[in-house]
Amino acid sequence: MTSVVKKPERELFVTEIVSRTFTLYAARFIPFYIIFLMATLISNALGEVIRSYFAIPPIPSATAPVEEILEWFSAFIVAFILLALLTFIIGWIITTLANGLAVKYTSDVLEKGDASLERGFSFVASKLPSLLVAGIISAVLIGIGLVALVIPGIIIAIMFSLLVQVIIIEDVGAFESFGRSRKLVSGRWLKTFGLFLALVIIIFVIGLIGNAIGLLFGPASWVVSSLVSAFVQPILPIAFTLFYYSMTVKEAAFERPWPSPPPPPAPPSAAPPTPTPAEGIKFCPNCGGKISPETVFCPHCGKKIETTS
Repeated sequence: MTSVVKKPERELFVTEIVSRTFTLYAARFIPFYIIFLMATLISNALGEVIRSYFAIPPIPSATAPVEEILEWFSAFIVAFILLALLTFIIGWIITTLANGLAVKYTSDVLEKGDASLERGFSFVASKLPSLLVAGIISAVLIGIGLVALVIPGIIIAIMFSLLVQVIIIEDVGAFESFGRSRKLVSGRWLKTFGLFLALVIIIFVIGLIGNAIGLLFGPASWVVSSLVSAFVQPILPIAFTLFYYSMTVKEAAFERPWPSPPPPPAPPSAAPPTPTPAEGIKFCPNCGGKISPETVFCPHCGKKIETTS
């Protein structure tokens, strides 16, 4: 199946990136949806397994001795921390794989016109260590920046917004991806923030609608929530992959050498020498007109020609 969205050949506006994102998503809805639906289902299943191994101890009765209550509290804290930590780690790894696979699939569609989830998954799995290391470092830096008056955290998030795309598409390591992402978005900080803000608003609105519909299903609302989550999650990786290609076009335009200036025009050739008068020809000393040697009065000005002895 031929892609309906081509790799950008010029720098795109934010509205164009959003429009092309939904066009590509609609054309390839099933593969993109499968990526995140499977990720959601696997995360939920593994979460249930973890919760069965780290069950929260039952709350003691109000009349239980203080020692029993303290023992329960310590066991509760340990179980809760382990449960939350393992659930977060597993969800983070699966989400990282899903986002990387969505970026790889988008890239292959844009560059080759088609893509394979199986081949894409094998490649992304090989890049998982780099993706996780880059994710940890960027999360720490963004967290520190957010604590430091919020604005630095937003700037860092913008600066490193293309880490996944750089690692997957350019096949570089985790540490190289930071400088590369920063270089790509340089000069386009506000545009990157505007794109991210527009996508977050769109995802938030769709999520609200989905959750409102899910409430109608009562106990099965978590199923609807999972379906809606899988529906909106592909939007960000698709959009920022298009943004990545848009920035590479911008970069190429800036780095293209300027055409050499035209060579200066050749200097005009020297004027031909004034021909010397032939023998037997004179010029009137008064007006400069041509006269014959024997002329006494100039036929041009009428004055007498003085002869020299």
